[in-house]
Amino acid sequence: MTDRTDPARATRPSRRDLLRTLGATPLAVAALQAAPAARAQAPAASPSKARIVIAGSGLGGIAVASRLRALLPQARITIVDAKQEHNYQPGYTLVASGVWPIEKVRNRNAEFMPSGVEWVQEMVASFAPASNRLSTTGGQKIDYDYLVVATGLHPDFAQIEGMDLKAIGQNGLGSVYPSPEAAAATWQAMDAFRAKGGQAVMTLPTGALKCAGAPLKMTFMVADRLRQAGTMERSKVDFYTGLPQDTVFGVKSVNDNVLARWKGLGIQTHYLQKLVAVDLGARQAMFASPEGERTTVDYDFLHVVPPMRAPDVVKNSELAAKDGPMAPGGWLEVSKDTLQHRRFPNVFGIGDINGTPRGKTAATVKKSAPLVAHNLARVVAGQTPDQIFDGYTSCPMIVREGSAMLIEFDYDGKLTPSLPMIEPLQESFMAWFMKYRLLKPAYIGVLKGLV
Repeated sequence: MTDRTDPARATRPSRRDLLRTLGATPLAVAALQAAPAARAQAPAASPSKARIVIAGSGLGGIAVASRLRALLPQARITIVDAKQEHNYQPGYTLVASGVWPIEKVRNRNAEFMPSGVEWVQEMVASFAPASNRLSTTGGQKIDYDYLVVATGLHPDFAQIEGMDLKAIGQNGLGSVYPSPEAAAATWQAMDAFRAKGGQAVMTLPTGALKCAGAPLKMTFMVADRLRQAGTMERSKVDFYTGLPQDTVFGVKSVNDNVLARWKGLGIQTHYLQKLVAVDLGARQAMFASPEGERTTVDYDFLHVVPPMRAPDVVKNSELAAKDGPMAPGGWLEVSKDTLQHRRFPNVFGIGDINGTPRGKTAATVKKSAPLVAHNLARVVAGQTPDQIFDGYTSCPMIVREGSAMLIEFDYDGKLTPSLPMIEPLQESFMAWFMKYRLLKPAYIGVLKGLV
C-alpha cells in the first residue's frame, strides 16, 4: 500500500526505469503526451508555392508551421498573432499549487518561430472564408490559399456576475486559467488559506473545457496543502459542478477513480450546481440549479473555472458550427477525423478551437499537429486527407505533491496507455516526475517539429 504520509514514496519506479526516463530525449519523452502518430505514408516535400496562413501562435499554430516548413518548403507560410509571450499552459496548475515558480511557464514567442515563416504581429479581426481572406486589427487584408485556425478558446468569465480577474489572489479568490500571473496569484490565495484552514469551494462548469482535469488537480492539491499545513481537520473542501449526478470527468473509469479518492479525503461533491455569481467582498459564491434555484455558499478559498467558448473572431464567423452540439460555443466546424473544415475544404483546425468531442490539451496537439500538416499537404497536392485522428488526449492527474496518475484516452473514452511501466489509474511517483520534469521538454520538441 502507498504510504500517504510521504509523497516521495508513492509507487517509486525502479532504478532502471528512472534512469531510462532520465536519459530520454524529447523525442522519447513526447510519447508521454501522445500515442504514436498515424502511420499513413507522409507526402514527399512539395514544390508548391501555396499561401498558407495560420491564425494563432500557441502550441498548435507553431507546431503545424514547423511541420509544414518541411512538407512544403517553397510555400509562403504566415502566422498571424500579436502575442509576444509564449506560455506553457500545462504548467499553470504547478504554479497555482506552489510547485513551480512563474518563470517556468513563460518564454518569448520569437524563440519558437520557425525559420522562413512570416510573422504578422497583429490579431485576427475577422475571417472571410468564402473570399479566402482575413483581416487584422491593424487593418491588413491577408489573402490565403489555405488556412489553419489555431486561435485557442475564450474563458468566458463574463458569465459569472461579480467576477473580477484583477482580484485573483485577494480575499481567497483563485483561478488557474487566465494567465501565468493569475496562476501565481492563485497560489498566494491558496497558501494564505492553507495556513488557517476553513471552507474551500472548488468549481466546474458544463460544456467543453480546456484541460478538463485542471479543476480536479486543483481540488486534490488544496486538500494536500491543507494536510501538509496540519489544518485539514479544521477545514472542508467542497466541489460544485454543473454536471449531472456522480460526474466530474468525461471518462467513466477516471471519474469513478477520482470520486472514490475524494470520498476517502472527505471531499463532498455537489452536482447540477453552476457558478453564476460571486460577491468577492463578502466571500460568497452563488450557484444555480437547472431549474433556476439559487444557493449561496460562503468560502475562505474559491477556485473559479469559467464556462469556455470560441473567441468572438471565430464564433461570429462563417467558420463556426451552425448547428449541433458545437454551435452554442461557436467552435470551429471540423471533421473530428481529419480536422478539415466541413464546409471550407481549404481550412483546417488545430488545438482548443476545434469543435470535436474531446481534445483541448497539449497532448492532443502533439498527436494532431503532424496529422493536420500531413492532411493539408495532401489537399495542396490535390489529394484527399488520409490520416484519421482518434481523439487522443492525456491528463497527468496530480493527486498530491509527489504523486500523479498518467491518464491517456481517445474519443470513445477508452484508456490508451503508452508506457508499460505506468498503470493509468494507479498513482505513482513516476507519473509525477514526468509531469514535473519531463513534459515541458517534450512540449518544446513539439513546437520545433521534432516529435
